[in-house]
Amino acid sequence: MKPYKFLFSSRWLGYFVVAVIFAIACVLLGNWQLNRRNDVVANINRIETNYSATPVPYADLAGQFAHLDQAREWTQVTMRGVYQVRDTRIIRNRPLNGTPGYEVVVPLKLESGDTVIIDRGWLPIGDKVSGHPDVVPAPSPGTVTVVARLRPAEPKLDRGAPAGQLASIELGMYAAELNYPIKTGAYGLMAAESPAATTNPVQFPMPSIDEGSHLSYALQWVCFGVLAFVGFGYAARLQRRNDEFAAQEADEAGVPVDELIGRSSTFAPRRAPKKRRPGARPTAEEEEDAILDAQGF
Repeated sequence: MKPYKFLFSSRWLGYFVVAVIFAIACVLLGNWQLNRRNDVVANINRIETNYSATPVPYADLAGQFAHLDQAREWTQVTMRGVYQVRDTRIIRNRPLNGTPGYEVVVPLKLESGDTVIIDRGWLPIGDKVSGHPDVVPAPSPGTVTVVARLRPAEPKLDRGAPAGQLASIELGMYAAELNYPIKTGAYGLMAAESPAATTNPVQFPMPSIDEGSHLSYALQWVCFGVLAFVGFGYAARLQRRNDEFAAQEADEAGVPVDELIGRSSTFAPRRAPKKRRPGARPTAEEEEDAILDAQGF
């Protein structure tokens, strides 16, 4: 008799299919975590390459404000122009370190004639009027030199905002509220300006370069997938041992082995029957088993 013949039964084939489906799901989840890690690592590389690099003149990167190349995100750009303070907008629902607040964006009309949007920083929620900051610091009047980091325009959110505010830095919507064109592919996150205003919004800290636990999660999912087959193999080994015990019982009882094989629990192997000495009286347990057998149980 082949010891693992039972693996071709419908029940064990079903177990195997379940193990395969579970392993495939684990592989897909592991790949999902690896893809998330790849995105995080790519962003970290951009930050490390561009964040503190020497600022580039606007003339060399003007096209990036129309269509931002992802590889140039966080690049520092030097610009000269005049803030259009009357067109300042407040961006709602912008927490910083867990504190609710706003961001302040202002158009900067450059000497070249182009107009770009500058995010000048963060403001806490106000106590005077609900839904508005108490004070919006104004930038210095006249021509200023601004160093800002390139950031992609944000998607449009399906929610409104009061007059003078925006739900997100969606530059197409911002442009629709102005009577002059602006660059809508990217905006600048202010790093420095000269002359500096008397009071400025809170500047944002450097973004995190911690890649998180995505790699360890991916490895865990792979391990879970492998364990599915390890568990299947262990269960098959237990079933084989049970069948061996059943075959031994059948041989001693003089009954066909097929009547006993498969009746034992897969996860609880049967104990081998104790052999009785020739001429010894049967035990009470053996007599009870004989009565049950005679009654067909």
